[in-house]
Amino acid sequence: MPDNQTVKEALNKKGAFGEDIDLERYEDGTNAPEFVEDLQDSEYQRYMENVGVVSDEINRSGTIMFIDNGMSHCSAKVQEGLEILSLKEALKQHEGLKDFMWNAMDPTKDKYTAKTYLDDADGYFLRVKAGHHIKAPVQTCMLINSNKSAQRLHNVIIVEDGGSLEIITGCSTANHAGDSLHVGVSEIYMGDNANLSFSMIHSWGKQTNVRPRTRCVIGKNSNYSNNYVILNPVGSIQSFPVADLGAGSSATYNTMCIAHEGSDIDSGGLVNLNGVGARAEIMSRSISMGGKLCARGRLVGNSPGVKAHLECRSIILKDGGSTVAIPELEAHVADVEMTHEAAVGKIARDQIEYLMSRGLDEDQAVSMIVRGFLSGSINGLPEALQKELDAAIEQANLGD
Repeated sequence: MPDNQTVKEALNKKGAFGEDIDLERYEDGTNAPEFVEDLQDSEYQRYMENVGVVSDEINRSGTIMFIDNGMSHCSAKVQEGLEILSLKEALKQHEGLKDFMWNAMDPTKDKYTAKTYLDDADGYFLRVKAGHHIKAPVQTCMLINSNKSAQRLHNVIIVEDGGSLEIITGCSTANHAGDSLHVGVSEIYMGDNANLSFSMIHSWGKQTNVRPRTRCVIGKNSNYSNNYVILNPVGSIQSFPVADLGAGSSATYNTMCIAHEGSDIDSGGLVNLNGVGARAEIMSRSISMGGKLCARGRLVGNSPGVKAHLECRSIILKDGGSTVAIPELEAHVADVEMTHEAAVGKIARDQIEYLMSRGLDEDQAVSMIVRGFLSGSINGLPEALQKELDAAIEQANLGD
C-alpha cells in the first residue's frame, strides 16, 4: 500500500476515461445522518423502491443503507454464515480485514480513489463464510441527500470458499440534491467454488456525476455476475469495473442504459482471464435519447483454454445524441477463443408501421420497441429481480 504522500499526488490524476470532475466543487456529505429504524416509515421510501430496494425487506436477507457518507440503517435476518456491517465497525471486529483493504483497488488509480482513501471513507462490509449459501438477496442502498455534496464510500465484499451470495444495490439522489457527486469504491474477494451476483439499479439526478470504482478478485472454479442498469437522466457516469479470474472461473458483465438529453454515460468492463479455462462475457444494451453513450469492453486472455465474448448493441432515437462502441480483445497465449460484435443503428421503420397498424400511435410504437429491446437483455437474473427490472423499464421515461 502506498504512503499518504504518494496518494496525495494522485489527487491531480484524471480518470482514464470520462469527463474530468473538479472535486473542489463539492462539500463533504454528512458522516452522521439520521438513523432510519423502519424503512417503510421513511421519507426516503420512494427513492429506495424506484431502484429495487424493498422497504418491507420481505425476501431479503438483510439491508444496509447509507445516506450521504454515513450509515443510516442496518438490519439482518438471523442466519448462519452472513455478516452485514459498516466497514468501520467491521474493522473493529476483524483485525484481519486490514489485509484486504486497498488490496484489489490501487488508491492511486485516480483522483476519485485517492480522495476516498485519504478521507478514510466508510461503506458497507458483507461477508459470506466458507460453505454457506445465502438464500435471499442482501440489499444495499446509497442515497445522496445534500445538494452540492460528495458521497464517497468504500465497500468490501468477501465470499469465502464454497459460499454464495446475491446483492441488489440501489443508488439514488434526493430531488433537492441533484447537483452532487457519488464515488463508490468496491473491493470484492471471492474464494474457490464461490458464487456472487451483484446487480445495481441506479436513478440519479440530472446533474449528478457518478464515478464508481470496482475490482473483483476471483479464485478457482467460481462464478461472478455483474449487472448494471441506469434508465433515468443523469449528469455523467464513468464506470469500468475489473474482474481478475482464476482457473475454471467465469465472469459476466451486463449493462443496460439509456442516455437522455444532457446525460453523458461511459460504461463497460474489463475481465482479465488469468487462469486456465476461465470464461467471460460482456454484454451491453444502450439507447441514446439525445445523450452521449460510450460502451467499452475489454477481454484479456492470459492463460490457455480461455473463452470469452463481447457484444455491444446500441440504438439512437434522437438526433443530437451519440453512441460509441469500443470492443477490445487482447491475447497473450495461442490457445484462446475470444470474439466480439458491435451494432449501432435505428429502429426499423417497418416495425413502427406494423405496430401503428395495430392501433398505436408512433410514439407508443417506438416506446414498445425500446422496451422490448431492453427487456430480457440480461440473462440469468433471479425471477424476483427480473420482475423489478421490468417494472423499472415500464416506469422509465422512454418518450411515450
